[in-house]
Amino acid sequence: MTPSAVGYSIFGGFFDPEGKQARIAELDRLAEAPGFWDDLSRAQAVQKERAHLARVVSGWERYTAAFDDLDVLFEFAEAEPEEAGHQAEIETELDRLEGELAELEIATILSGETDANNAIVEINPGAGGTESQDWAQMLLRMYTHWAERRGFRHRLLDYLPGDEAGIKSATLLIEGEYAFGSLRGETGVHRLVRISPFDSAKRRHTSFSSVFVSPELDDQIVVEVEEKDLRIDTYRSSGAGGQHVNKTDSAIRITHIPTNTVVACQNERSQHKNRATAMKMLQAKLYELERRAQEEARDATNAEKKDISWGNQIRSYVLAPYQMVKDLRTRHETSNVEAVLDGDIDGFIKAYLLQPR
Repeated sequence: MTPSAVGYSIFGGFFDPEGKQARIAELDRLAEAPGFWDDLSRAQAVQKERAHLARVVSGWERYTAAFDDLDVLFEFAEAEPEEAGHQAEIETELDRLEGELAELEIATILSGETDANNAIVEINPGAGGTESQDWAQMLLRMYTHWAERRGFRHRLLDYLPGDEAGIKSATLLIEGEYAFGSLRGETGVHRLVRISPFDSAKRRHTSFSSVFVSPELDDQIVVEVEEKDLRIDTYRSSGAGGQHVNKTDSAIRITHIPTNTVVACQNERSQHKNRATAMKMLQAKLYELERRAQEEARDATNAEKKDISWGNQIRSYVLAPYQMVKDLRTRHETSNVEAVLDGDIDGFIKAYLLQPR
């Protein structure tokens, strides 16, 4: 059987390109119907579904075309078995196709209601003072660099610096296609082990920081929040932002009393804009908390179910006495700690998304 035949027979059923193309045609007929745009929310949902299906189908077409090209390489190798270059070229192409297949599989998996949305990444240090605050800032840098590697835009919505170093909290908005779907597995506690740069005795310290990722919600998803359930505080901005910083009480902190969920925003110059942004952040966080609660309820019988809590560390970053980053859920690991902390986390993202559910 030729490589292309193998590709079609093994993977075609999983990706179901014919079924997806039929659904795209059906959605196109809906879009052409009179009055389609009268219901804006429904129209946007149809357009979003079509974009996701088209992304998978076009990826599948590129993959199968590359597989067909691989047939030619096999024919050359069979015709000229003494030519070592053919074998090397085939191995290189197979490695590339393996990577493309993983990307295509991820594109198929990222079909959730909010997977295509922008991501709001909230980072908070655990107990441990300067050590944990410095670790939280390292994580902020890691996700910022990951976004830059992907060509995504990013901006700080809230930033509270530490007393000596690091941060007490930060909220980062990452804008890009499937940013939330890619990062949703980053929610949890991240553990760092290193020789402390703040300890004159050069002892090894363990620090913890929590990460919570929620989707930036669009108009299709409405989260009702009652005013009576909110406590709204104003304070002076403490981060970068221009002349208004530390001169006006423009920063906003909103607490959702029933769930004790807290969000803050100081990025905008006006209190009104900060409040509007903070409300969007709150709605996004409440949505994601509810989604996760429902997911956990469905998986209540799963022995490996994890709670989102300080006791649940998802990944360890060890800088001493050896170098290793290991995800405790997928067992994916690498000794290239420096690259990971510089934003090269795609291996961990793929391992999480591709793990059996």
